[in-house]
Amino acid sequence: MAAVDGLADELLEAFFDSSPTIATLLGFSGPRDHLLPDYREAAEHAFGARVAEIEARAAAIDVNTLTPEERVTRAVVMRQAADMRTWGACRLAEFTICDSFTSPAADVLFTLPMTTMSTGEQADAYVDRLGAIPGLLGALAERHRAGIATGRLPVRHLVEAAAAHIERYLANADDPLRGPVPAGDSGIDVAAYSARRDGVIRDEVRPAYAAYRETLRTEIAPHSRDADHPGLCFLPDGEDCYRRLIAMHTTTRRSAEELHETGLRMVAQLAEEYREIGGRAFGTTKLPDIFDRLRNDPALRWRDGDELLDAARSAVARAEAAAPSWFGRLPDRGCEVRAVPADEAPGAAGAYYTPRAIDGSRPGIYFANTHEAQERDRTQSESTAFHEAVPGHHFQSSIAMELTGLPMLRRLAPFTAYTEGWGLYSERLAVEMGLYSDDIALLGMLSTDSLRAARLVVDTGMHAKGWSRAQAARYLMEQTPVMPIEVESEIDRYIAAPGQALAYMVGRLEIQRIRAAAEKALGPRFDIRGFHDVILGSGALPLSVLAELVDEWTAERALP
Repeated sequence: MAAVDGLADELLEAFFDSSPTIATLLGFSGPRDHLLPDYREAAEHAFGARVAEIEARAAAIDVNTLTPEERVTRAVVMRQAADMRTWGACRLAEFTICDSFTSPAADVLFTLPMTTMSTGEQADAYVDRLGAIPGLLGALAERHRAGIATGRLPVRHLVEAAAAHIERYLANADDPLRGPVPAGDSGIDVAAYSARRDGVIRDEVRPAYAAYRETLRTEIAPHSRDADHPGLCFLPDGEDCYRRLIAMHTTTRRSAEELHETGLRMVAQLAEEYREIGGRAFGTTKLPDIFDRLRNDPALRWRDGDELLDAARSAVARAEAAAPSWFGRLPDRGCEVRAVPADEAPGAAGAYYTPRAIDGSRPGIYFANTHEAQERDRTQSESTAFHEAVPGHHFQSSIAMELTGLPMLRRLAPFTAYTEGWGLYSERLAVEMGLYSDDIALLGMLSTDSLRAARLVVDTGMHAKGWSRAQAARYLMEQTPVMPIEVESEIDRYIAAPGQALAYMVGRLEIQRIRAAAEKALGPRFDIRGFHDVILGSGALPLSVLAELVDEWTAERALP
């Protein structure tokens, strides 16, 4: 094994040690299955030092001694190591409190029910992991208290939402943590397992969540920031933290100001497309009228959750049928569509994707939110399915997992600008593929497009320019047709995960730029199937490395 491949494996091991639930969820079942993340400050420092040492060893390698593939691996190791240190460097555990999986306490309730088990050891490990929940919640409570002492305060309405989420969990007699059950052919004594599991949930887990909820309400919420001060710029070292998070999520050196201006420019440019398609669909070219129809026309709402899910499944099936004409390499497994779990749905995004387990124990799943379906916009259903499922995240993550000749880190690396850029690129690619059913669906695509452009404005607005939550929400309402039911959850997502929302449009713009350069250089020799295979054929990458790979592919095809 090449030295740099060994470093990639070391870094992945370090990451799995710090995030054992992710290891299990991805199918790496083994000695970590009974563990949860350790959010104590000492553990955070130790992890940061461990990955910094790996990063330093990668930096010391002479790139001239490496093969082209090894040079890519070295770049991935160095970028991933730097990104892994960002959580601790920004002390995010102290103030990241909300009702979505961005928050560590909520993430437990989302990820653990997805556990699969086929052996007695896995069943025992799951029960032991449940028993570790009180320690995790206790560590988080201490970190929140430390944050208050140093001025790193969460946002009050998100703290209250987190407490309400726990309240819903505690009120649910059908506890989602009881969901994982042994496979029918596992030979496990299911009754004994269930009794032990239920005892731990009853006697340890639920009391710990109740105590954590009270901590949030009585100790944390009273000392939290109000909605007029939601951005990182109001925290100690917030400006530096936001700079780090921008670099992590975009894999670029773009400044908050540059991204803000890019967003403003793109929102203005999209107006012409709205006028063209809105004129055909609604008979008007006035943006306020088009937005009003998209938001308020009852015909553009779902009848119920079943209709919403049926439409999502239809869009995915249509994309899968068309894909062979646009991709040389296809995933070996399809994408499953499910409803967002009921406990998560009120605070969850409209849709999201979870990748398949690498051991095949769980498929790639596209989750569509059916909560209050009658209030949700049906126009965005198709573009969202193309982004989250096919040919978006499902193609990207599944193909990456099938690249068995690469170090596992390369197959799993979560570079947000690459993955979300690909998802957003897929929404526009679907236009070329002829996947949208009508002009209403195309307007839905524009709606999601303008939202991603507006994210550049509101994310930087809050975290760099000091915008209030109301100011950010007002911009979304005025400049995009986002449904009112979704505006607040969108804004709260940007507050809870600073910088993440920037990655979508930054990544798409770079993929489009790379493609345009290749098309110009190759002319009739340009092959869209080959281009997509290059984009998806090396795992997730920093955007600069992706550009270099496509440049090499272009140069090879340009030769006589």
